[in-house]
Amino acid sequence: MEAIDMSVEEMEFTVELNQMSEESRRFDDIIGTIEEIIMSDTFQEIQHGFMEKYYLEFEDTEENKFIYTDIFQEYSSIIEKYLESELKQRIPWFSMSKFSSSLNSHKDEITEDIFEMFLTFTDFLAFKEMFLDYRSEKEGRNIDLSQNFVVHSLVPACTVTSS
Repeated sequence: MEAIDMSVEEMEFTVELNQMSEESRRFDDIIGTIEEIIMSDTFQEIQHGFMEKYYLEFEDTEENKFIYTDIFQEYSSIIEKYLESELKQRIPWFSMSKFSSSLNSHKDEITEDIFEMFLTFTDFLAFKEMFLDYRSEKEGRNIDLSQNFVVHSLVPACTVTSS
């Protein structure tokens, strides 16, 4: 049997790599579970019910009403509590504080849907935009550009003659 000759630096790198791999696996597990949670009927009902309750409060103006802050805080609290509760049930070792601190180092690994959802309870402007989009949709004001598309051939029409 051959002895493996490794320097201290190589051993430290190997240990760090194994730890990083474990951290990455745990992060991926959490993100996968969050995707399952936000796609669930229960989460969708919670979010839809909340938006249905408050969407008429939001107006597409530069000025923000004071009530927006209360609604934002309530939404953040409800969604965070629900997510954390579900994550702890599904992943026994889950810690919201550890997960939150690891988000920045893994932000490139998060899908756009998950990232946007996190923004809605951490970033007021994203939250307001979500409500404005919801209101536009409810009131039939979403622009459907597909109705305005016309396809024209770039190749001139040619006639085929038989000989």
